Amino acid sequence: MNDSVFHRLYDAYHQDVFQFLIYLVKNRTLAEDLAHEVYVRVLRSYEQFAGNSSEKTWLFAIAKNVAIDHFRKQAVRQKHSLDFFDWETEQLHSTTPSPEDVLQASDELKQIESALENCTGDQKMVIIMRYFQDLSITETAQILDWTEAKVKTTQHRAIKFLRQHLQQVREQEAKRQ
Repeated sequence: MNDSVFHRLYDAYHQDVFQFLIYLVKNRTLAEDLAHEVYVRVLRSYEQFAGNSSEKTWLFAIAKNVAIDHFRKQAVRQKHSLDFFDWETEQLHSTTPSPEDVLQASDELKQIESALENCTGDQKMVIIMRYFQDLSITETAQILDWTEAKVKTTQHRAIKFLRQHLQQVREQEAKRQ
């Protein structure tokens, strides 16, 4: 990979990859470290990039894998203090507030982000990719190595869950007033 290709990829997609990682890990410093790892992997594997998807889709797939690797390593570290961690039922989330919260994001965005923490890991990734990163269903399916039908089903279930959760939040707020 020559420098111009790397710089083009970095300049074109770094901000999107970084924001995607922030939404997943809820920690700016950690997202920076993971974004760095994404581009290390890009340097190592660009020669194997076959062009079966767009470069953006390929970068997001790498970013997703870097984030999953991070959560797995974190789980292994915590395994000494936890008897059991089930990746099928546990949700991927961090308790650290996101940078958007710190920068006074709208109440609705805060509610959605809060509700996302209660979604499954798959639902959370699909919502972030589709609505926060504006990726198409096809791109999301390619990144996750899923069928488009699975992306649509997961998205539908996540939206249904988010609507119900946000309705409950609004009803609780109305009762307080």
